[in-house]
Amino acid sequence: MSDPAIALFMLGIFILIILLGFPIAFTLMALGVGFGYYAYFQPDQAFFDNRVFYLLTQNTWSILSNDVLVAVPLFLFMGYVIERANILDRLFYSLQVALRFIPGAMAVAALLTCAMFATATGIVGAVVTLMGLLAFPAMLRAGYDEKLSAGVICAGGTLGILIPPSIMLIVYSATSSVSVVKLYAAALVPGFVLTGFYVLYVIGLTALKPKLAPKLPREETDVPWLRVIVLLLQAFFPLAVLIMAVLGSILFGLATPTEAASVGAGGAMVLAAAYRALTLQRLREAVYLTARTSAMVCYLFIGSWTFSSVFSYLGGEGMVKEMVLSLDLGKVSFLILSQFIIFLLGWPLEWSEIIIIFVPIFLPLLPHFDVDPLFFGILVALNLQTSFLTPPMAMSAYYLKGIAPPHIQLVTIFKGCFPFLAMVFITMALIYIFPDLVFWLPGVFYTLR
Repeated sequence: MSDPAIALFMLGIFILIILLGFPIAFTLMALGVGFGYYAYFQPDQAFFDNRVFYLLTQNTWSILSNDVLVAVPLFLFMGYVIERANILDRLFYSLQVALRFIPGAMAVAALLTCAMFATATGIVGAVVTLMGLLAFPAMLRAGYDEKLSAGVICAGGTLGILIPPSIMLIVYSATSSVSVVKLYAAALVPGFVLTGFYVLYVIGLTALKPKLAPKLPREETDVPWLRVIVLLLQAFFPLAVLIMAVLGSILFGLATPTEAASVGAGGAMVLAAAYRALTLQRLREAVYLTARTSAMVCYLFIGSWTFSSVFSYLGGEGMVKEMVLSLDLGKVSFLILSQFIIFLLGWPLEWSEIIIIFVPIFLPLLPHFDVDPLFFGILVALNLQTSFLTPPMAMSAYYLKGIAPPHIQLVTIFKGCFPFLAMVFITMALIYIFPDLVFWLPGVFYTLR
């Protein structure tokens, strides 16, 4: 068997093992070291003199000394502190009251709360779970359609992996060597476009079919405007200011992503203290969850870089490149094929595994098809929204099902996700047709800087 064939065999074993449920990071390291020992084997050397061990230690050092990845635990800590700051119920209620005169006010408020909270935390499971406990039962009690309510929670909760400050974009930056600042600027317009589609869909649907979202009783909506302003000042604006301060300092060149993440983490603690939610127990939980998630990301990087180095050394990367080039694809065809593959990978895998393990396979092909890695990264970020919404492994649906009332069936949640899934594809099509939606804002901010 030739070395390239062994590399493909190695990739096939990896896919089989992860489908069986083994830990992905350690599977990558084990396969990388095992096949790497074969790849670098020399008959006259001692066992531990094999270069694969040097490769493993060098990759570990490279990950731990990567300045870009330092922002990951800081943004995670910011998110976990905000998650425990008891702000979600205040935020949802303030938006619900402020939007009370539009069709489907509670659903729109839930969607915007999800989007904002997901942006602040970047943790999809936490947002869907918390909003599922808070807003989902409230919408059901108000007589809202089950499918619509479920779709709003699931779709809104995934927006944090696209809209900055997104942890996913930091991980993509470390993988592709694209500037985090450019990625953040490029993701803003597509993120707002997708959120706008979600909101317009909810308003349009509930305006045409009022039975799906009955109006709230007068006693719940008869709130003086002065009280509405006070509620927004207490709940909406503090979190919005924190997010804009972090994001603005990055985009305008006032701080690096790591520095801005540090300010965000400090600001989250101040915000939690202001809401009297900064206790030692909650702080300890935030630190523990941050350390656990950061370690997972680092181990994934170490395993992925070791695996991909061996895969490339054996000729697997070259074989994949030749296979793709032999198809004689154009630029658009290549983008559609690559995004379709990532869409399928989203069924069994989380976004982190897709970005760290599989996206690097496509990156060497981008120059041949004249595809900017910035543009490719935003398409991937949009595409990964679908991995949380598409059966059979729609994780947002499973998160919601886990805390939903018993009578809510999983198939009902899936049906609620489908219209929002369609809007993700529409947004991706707009990006294909109007690439300036991605490139315009980075050009503006880099001109200002």
